[in-house]
Amino acid sequence: MVIRGSGDLTPTDRGLLYGEGIFETLHLRPEGPWLLDAHLDRLAASAALLELTPPTRADLAALAMRAADTWSAGEGALRLIVTPDTSYATVSAVPAAVRRERREGLRLITADLGVQHRPPWSLATAKTLSYAENLAAKRWATRQGADDLLWLAPDGSALEAPTASLVWLAGDTLCTVPPAETGILPGTTAAHLLSRVQELGLRTEERMIKAADLAEADAIWLASSLRGLAEARTLDGAARAASPWTPRLLDLLGY
Repeated sequence: MVIRGSGDLTPTDRGLLYGEGIFETLHLRPEGPWLLDAHLDRLAASAALLELTPPTRADLAALAMRAADTWSAGEGALRLIVTPDTSYATVSAVPAAVRRERREGLRLITADLGVQHRPPWSLATAKTLSYAENLAAKRWATRQGADDLLWLAPDGSALEAPTASLVWLAGDTLCTVPPAETGILPGTTAAHLLSRVQELGLRTEERMIKAADLAEADAIWLASSLRGLAEARTLDGAARAASPWTPRLLDLLGY
C-alpha cells in the first residue's frame, strides 16, 4: 500500500532515474512505527549527504503515522521514501524469509568489499535508493548456498552486511563495528540494542574485529529493523551452536 506525502512521482524524478533519493525501513508494531525518531535522524543525515531538501520532520512523522494507521495485520514493514520531487510511504507485510531468519538463524559468509578507501563523495553512510548493488550482493550469497554475507575490508576486518549491521558477543560484552571509523551505515537497531543491554548485565563496545577472530565469538548476529536480530548459525560453512542470548535479546527489542 502506498501513502502519498508531498509532490508527485514523475518519470523524470532523479530518484527514479538515478536512485538519487533516500529511504528508511521501520518495523511497524501495534503501538506504531518502532524507533521513529532514530530513523528520522538518519533520514535527515542521508538527505544532507545527498543535498536533498526533505519535508519537515513533523511532516515526515505525520506521514509515518498516517501510514501506520492503514495497517492492522500485526507486524509490518513501513518505508519512508524521499526523492528530489516527492515523498511517500509504503506499508507491507514483513517477508516470510525475514521472520524465518529471526526465528531459525541464517547461514552467513564473508566477502571482501574490495574498497581500500572511500572517496570524499562516498554515500556509504547514507541510506539511498541506489540499492541494486546491495541486493546483488545478497543474490550472490544465495548462489553460494548462504542466506547473507558480511563485507570485509581489505585487511580482513568485518564491516557490515548489505542490509544489516553486525553485532557479536565476546564474553560479557556485546560489540558492533564503529560506523564513524569505518564509513559504514549507522545501524538504528544495533545502536538501540547496545543502549539497552546493560539491563541484562552485558557491557558494550564499538570496535573492529577480523573475520578470523569473529569465528571465535560467543555469538554473531545481523541486526536490522525488520529482522530485529538473526543469529549466524554457520559462518563460512562452519556450524555454530545456537546462543541462549538470542531469545533474550529479541525479547529486549520487543520481537
